[in-house]
Amino acid sequence: MTQRQPEIRTVQVTRYITPLREGGSMPAIAEADDEFTYVLKFRGAGQGKKALLAELIGGEIARAAGLKIPEIVFATLDEAFGRTEPDEEIQDLLKASLGLNLAIHYLSGSITFDPTVTKVDPLLASMILWLDCLLLNVDRTCRNTNMLVWKRELWLIDHGASLFFHHSWQNWEEKALLPFTYAKDHVLVPYATELEAADKHMKAALTSALIDTIVALVPDDFLDNGSPFENAQLHREAYSRFLNTRIAHSETFVKAAQDARTTLI
Repeated sequence: MTQRQPEIRTVQVTRYITPLREGGSMPAIAEADDEFTYVLKFRGAGQGKKALLAELIGGEIARAAGLKIPEIVFATLDEAFGRTEPDEEIQDLLKASLGLNLAIHYLSGSITFDPTVTKVDPLLASMILWLDCLLLNVDRTCRNTNMLVWKRELWLIDHGASLFFHHSWQNWEEKALLPFTYAKDHVLVPYATELEAADKHMKAALTSALIDTIVALVPDDFLDNGSPFENAQLHREAYSRFLNTRIAHSETFVKAAQDARTTLI
């Protein structure tokens, strides 16, 4: 499988179009200087920069594994942006998000994935479940699938709730070896009948060098100053070690996912 080397463009946000109020962190539809439309994720919202970091790492790992992900870009907001916004809550969010943010290419005309309407290939379902077990993504449930159907293909979005271990770095090395207990709530568990094949594919695709390359994309600006690490390089190395350890011991979370599926059925 030929892999595209991970690379992230930077755009300047030029126009705030509308908020997406169904999102807890209130992302927005916005236009950038490349004339494309994006879903803009703000550093000043919710979990802040950690959510942007998880979005970047999770999305690019999914892309590297061959899954469909809208393009992710760095998006810059300057002081002049949003001054005419009449909504005080949005105005405060924009002021708190000056500088570097993250944006996802807007898939115009896409519809929210509904498991009762769209049939998912078992290997694809298994790969997505495997990915979310790796990333500790708690946010792909029946209530909030975080998947879109666009041009008859399944696209993954919203990985900001992944890597929740980084909200408290305590015992993070031990946590890398644990199963993903939320697998039982995953929307694709009933369809993920090819977990062993998915495991083989994902481990072959996600080499340790590739994981290191993806983590290296994280800008210093997204790294939390309150972390236990002395510098940005050590901070990134911790993310790489966590992910590479989970991949090397994937049989732990694969078995837990299989058990969850058996129990559910």
